[in-house]
Amino acid sequence: MTECGREHMNGLRVYYEDTDAAGIVYYANYLKFAERARTEFLRSLGGEHRAMKDALGVSFVVRSVSADYDRPARLDDELAVRTSLTKLGGASMTMTQNVECEARTLVKMSVRLACVGEGGKPVRMPAELRAALHSFQQAR
Repeated sequence: MTECGREHMNGLRVYYEDTDAAGIVYYANYLKFAERARTEFLRSLGGEHRAMKDALGVSFVVRSVSADYDRPARLDDELAVRTSLTKLGGASMTMTQNVECEARTLVKMSVRLACVGEGGKPVRMPAELRAALHSFQQAR
């Protein structure tokens, strides 16, 4: 996992469990790949999920997602999920996530996340978390 200028990159390999009988990645698994990449993105900013919940009382939930599937990934492919922060609000953020194989984009996603507190109600992002996200966004 590396940070590439404006984006965070998370690598992974396609395993048998990710594919259908033809050895092609099942479409819903790209959402799992994106979730893992977002988790690693937050971790790179010092925002591990458990620590955010314990220390700040917040977590993120997916509010909406759109995905455009261009090409399939196949068994044993090495993939890269590139995540960039495209919009940062007071209680939400939008990320663009591209799944690539050999520098070719396979899937493009736009994911809107909401910051929620105990009970799952939307809350404003804590200042330190928002500052870390803003700092990453400004590093573009």
